[in-house]
Amino acid sequence: MPSAVAAEIGCSLDEVLQRDDRAPGGLERLLSSAARLPTVTLGSVDTAFIGTTNDEGRLLYDHEFVEQTERVIRDVARDGGVILGRAAAVVLADHPGALHVRLDGDREARLRRARQLWDTGDREECGGHGWGTDPPTLRLLDDNDRARASYVRRFYRADPADPDHYHLVIDSTALSTDACADVVVRAATDRAQGARGG
Repeated sequence: MPSAVAAEIGCSLDEVLQRDDRAPGGLERLLSSAARLPTVTLGSVDTAFIGTTNDEGRLLYDHEFVEQTERVIRDVARDGGVILGRAAAVVLADHPGALHVRLDGDREARLRRARQLWDTGDREECGGHGWGTDPPTLRLLDDNDRARASYVRRFYRADPADPDHYHLVIDSTALSTDACADVVVRAATDRAQGARGG
């Protein structure tokens, strides 16, 4: 997703990752960029200066980043796939075949799971590049949660923890990763069959 958004906007992958809802503090950096970077506010639209792939640089409007992200989300939904975060449950709320799942759990238990995944070398499963080069900590976990929630609240005026956005909420700390995946796959298959009328 981030690389597709970067290609659409014409900026580097790093710049998209800094604004991505999975990056710890990423959205907070975007939202506070008006105080630190050359910015303009045109009709209450926040902007931030970014470098582009051709090194010329340009202003990136918040709505442009969100629109490009939504376009990629809809492309993935049309072709079929899994979308993590990025307010996809809100963006695809009316998509007939989409299954909206929230994986949650006690934060200490989530941290233990992330550390186990980190220790076994499964960095992508425990958050990939978003954790950086150091093992997960409660601070990073909280920053990540806050960035995701801020993204949804800022751009969609919605509470990402509201169960009304989801068909299924799973305590991913009470079940193994494989069990969570099995439940999601079964529910997704059922939802897709229902959307096709079968």
